[in-house]
Amino acid sequence: MFGFLKKRRLPADKRPKLDVEERIVAWAGTTGDNVVIATNLGLWLPGADARLGWHEIHKATWSGRQLSLIAARELPAEDGGDYVVMEDLPPLVLTLLDPDRVPEQVRVRVNKSIAHTSHHPLVDRVGVRVVGRRVPGINGLRWTVRYDEGVDPAAPEVAEQTAELVAWAKTGAGPTP
Repeated sequence: MFGFLKKRRLPADKRPKLDVEERIVAWAGTTGDNVVIATNLGLWLPGADARLGWHEIHKATWSGRQLSLIAARELPAEDGGDYVVMEDLPPLVLTLLDPDRVPEQVRVRVNKSIAHTSHHPLVDRVGVRVVGRRVPGINGLRWTVRYDEGVDPAAPEVAEQTAELVAWAKTGAGPTP
């Protein structure tokens, strides 16, 4: 009678093993009988054994049918500073057959994870992006940097400038989104 009030249910065989404090906020069917699941902690992608945290998504766009994601991975630490160097992974494009609230949740939660972002030139018009992100379960911000193509992060002057820029951003002097 009131079919429009009926809640969509995620098929039990598609449900990932969630953390104790994790809850599903939206899900969408994709091609090949797969699903994308948005939780309060991140995004479960088809075939993934682990969740992609909101703080690990560098960029997300929605075209009305396709969700494009650029996630980032942490590079091995050189000096154990107070920031982490990130590198973009190849883009991932998912066709959502029934998007429900997944695109909205991705946009809101990725944006909410960003507390600070600023780009700074280093050499020859290329530079570094400094980002402070909120990570569930961690007090304070997680500071990351992403170098533009052509920047050598191992160069001593680049590492020194980056450390100064992160320290400056931590003072709260930098712009916020």
